[in-house]
Amino acid sequence: MDRLMSLRVFQKVIDEGGFAAAARALDMSPAVVTRLVADLEEHLGTRLLHRTTRRLSLSEAGERYLSRVRAILQDIDEADVMVSSLTHELAGVLRILAPPVLATHVLAPLLSGFCQRYPKIGLDIEVESFKQPSIEDYDITLMATDAAFDGDVIARNIISTEVILVASPAYLQRRGTPQVPADLARHDFLRMKTPGAPTRVLHLFQTARPELQVDLELEPLIWANHPDTLLRAAIDGAGVTATTVGLVASQLASGTLVRVLSPWITGQLTVYAALPSRQFLPQRTRVFLEYLSEQTRLLVSSALQTYGGDH
Repeated sequence: MDRLMSLRVFQKVIDEGGFAAAARALDMSPAVVTRLVADLEEHLGTRLLHRTTRRLSLSEAGERYLSRVRAILQDIDEADVMVSSLTHELAGVLRILAPPVLATHVLAPLLSGFCQRYPKIGLDIEVESFKQPSIEDYDITLMATDAAFDGDVIARNIISTEVILVASPAYLQRRGTPQVPADLARHDFLRMKTPGAPTRVLHLFQTARPELQVDLELEPLIWANHPDTLLRAAIDGAGVTATTVGLVASQLASGTLVRVLSPWITGQLTVYAALPSRQFLPQRTRVFLEYLSEQTRLLVSSALQTYGGDH
C-alpha cells in the first residue's frame, strides 16, 4: 500500500464530501479511491468513515486521525517546496573547488561580475592542489586536463585552449624574437615541471598541419612546478615560457605578454567543470556554469583577436 497516497485520498474524500467527488478531483477511478481508504482502515485496524447510502461521516477515530493527517501532509508539502526552491531559485550557496592556477586566472576574474548579476547566490570557494578531487563534496570542481583525459567523471567542457609560447615585449626587444623553433636554443626558456614528462625536450606542432612536428633539446634557465611563478618571471622579462591561452588571455589582450612562434604550440588543455551528478542540477549551478563559459570564452576570444591565432 502506498501509505502517502492513501493519506491524501482519505483527506480528499472528506474535503470533497464523498468517494466519487474525490475520484474526480484526483483523476482516479472511484474503485481505486474506495480501495485505498479501505486498505488504510485495514492497516490501522479501525474504521475511519461511517458510510451510508445517503451520507459519509467520520468516526471518532477518523476525526482524530484526519487532524494529524492534515498536519503531516502540510509538513510534507512545505518540505517539498523548500527543497525544490533550492534547485530552482537563484539563491543559496554554491561550493566550488579549484586548483590555485585556475582559481587565480579563470575563477577570480569573473567573481565580481557574477555576484553583481546574482546577488543572492553566495560562493564558498576552496582553493587547493589535488590529484583526486572530492567531486562529490562540491557543487563544481574546476580541473584542467590534456587532450588524452578520459576520466570517469560527469563534467562540462568550459573551454579548450592551446599551450602557446609567450614572452614580454621587453625581453623580445633585448634578445630578439624567435622566427623558427630552432631559434629557441638561443633564448632563455622557462619550463613547467610535469610529472612523467622530460624537462629538457620541448615538443612543438601545428594544429592545422599535424605533419609539422619538432622536438627541441633545450636547457631551461628556470623550471618550476608552479605556473604562476613562471608566468611572473616571463612578465618581468626572464625569458620565453609555455602557457595556455586561457591563463594569459588578459596579458595578451593588454600587451603585457606577446605570443611568439605562432602558429606553433606545445599542447592543448581543456578546462572542465566536474559535477557530483547530472540529475537535479540546482539552478544556481546552471547559471554559474553558463556565466563561467560565457566570460572565459569572451576573455580568450579577446586574446585571440589580439595575436590573431586560433585556439
